[in-house]
Amino acid sequence: MGALDLLGALAVVIIWGLNFIAMKWGLESFTPFELGAVRYMAAALPMVFLIRPPRIGWRWVVGFGMFQGVAQFSFGFFALKLGMTAALASVLMQTQVFFTALFGFIALGERPSRPLLIGMALAGVGLVCFGMNFIGPEAGSAGGATLIGIALTLCAAASWSVSNIVARMAQRAAPGYDPLAFVVWSCPAPILAFVALVAITEPAAGRWLDASTWAALPAVAWGSVAYLGWMATILGYGLWTRLLTRHPANRVAPFSLGVPVVGLAAGMLVLGEVVTPWQWAGTAFVVAALVCVVLGGHWAQRR
Repeated sequence: MGALDLLGALAVVIIWGLNFIAMKWGLESFTPFELGAVRYMAAALPMVFLIRPPRIGWRWVVGFGMFQGVAQFSFGFFALKLGMTAALASVLMQTQVFFTALFGFIALGERPSRPLLIGMALAGVGLVCFGMNFIGPEAGSAGGATLIGIALTLCAAASWSVSNIVARMAQRAAPGYDPLAFVVWSCPAPILAFVALVAITEPAAGRWLDASTWAALPAVAWGSVAYLGWMATILGYGLWTRLLTRHPANRVAPFSLGVPVVGLAAGMLVLGEVVTPWQWAGTAFVVAALVCVVLGGHWAQRR
């Protein structure tokens, strides 16, 4: 990768590492489906009026929006709401690297390297460590995480990886498409889907038609929405999708290695979250797996 691509990857690491703090704060004022709707409203407006639609089939745009937006953040927001700390979510979401490799092999024929296979094995051990936190006499002391929270976070990571594959398949169908336009115009589909989910599942959804409800929201809620919509979605996914259009998915995905470092530090320092010994062990294995994927090929070449 060139210097600009590496700089873009570093920006994504920082933006997405802090992303989980914004989610936690946003969920104090919104339900998961509501936060999904306002996040993508912020991402779409006013960008859809400033950027032309991408020259690519709409099935790719809508498919990316549904997996990257609706599926990933439905699972992710409910995980944070039902028992997942921001610190651990930032770690477990990086299992998307291994889901991406698996789905990339199935859908794109991108064969996994030996470091990637070793990394997947290490990540599997890490997941076992997370599960061990719920076994034994101290099972109730889970550091703020629940089993359902972990399961939902893994579902969110798998959904993210599918959106990575959709972006790669879109590149094959229309080489050279504009990744920023692709991300911006993928936002309306999640808005419609989240609004429909709010209307169907939440009896009090009509309160949002009252202007006083919006006026009563605290400043931190608006700040969270702005960060999630503009920074994490438009800038973060715009940079990420640009990298995916220029490099294979199993080469780009490992650059999320730095996200759990930023996320862990932010969760512990900003939110005062606690990580148990088993969770530290699981985190160590997952990060070691990511290091193996990122640096394993280089080490093998040197040997």
